[in-house]
Amino acid sequence: MDEALDKAIRVFRERGYKATSIGDLTDAMALASGSIYKAFRDKRTVFIAAFDRYAERGAEQLQRIADTPKSGRERLREVLAFYVENSHGLEGRRGCLVVGSAIELAIHDPEVAARVKASLARNEAFFASLIREGQSDGSISKRIDPEATARALICLTQGMRVVGKAGRPPLDAASFIETAMKLAD
Repeated sequence: MDEALDKAIRVFRERGYKATSIGDLTDAMALASGSIYKAFRDKRTVFIAAFDRYAERGAEQLQRIADTPKSGRERLREVLAFYVENSHGLEGRRGCLVVGSAIELAIHDPEVAARVKASLARNEAFFASLIREGQSDGSISKRIDPEATARALICLTQGMRVVGKAGRPPLDAASFIETAMKLAD
């Protein structure tokens, strides 16, 4: 089932919820439409399961990137590099399911809105924790407000995902990361 959901994630990321049909999902997931309806009831249920898997896997990826003995500053830099990498090329044009859901569905669907809000809040808390760790190890100034800086980084990284979806990633990844890291100076 996880493999089938991963394929559904790809379709939803590329096409969005409304432009994705059950036929698109059956083709991508290599399941008969009866099997999809038996497992998920409807397209929305597939979407919710795919969204939850996407958000969970994304949080796990960020945690793996940050699980190093490096300073908080260096770990923050590596997380930003992950966002840059996922915001260009084919991966960037596929887009972020959280961002796409916020734009397309959250205003009309309270359940999706809650999931989007929770995912963004989790990532924001993650950024704030890296900043606090950097403050503890001396690699990030104690003058920085971790929560305000984390919110700015969420806006920056999620905006980067939108720009990547449009095919306009940062021209120079290294200078983009350096500019973003100035928020933690």
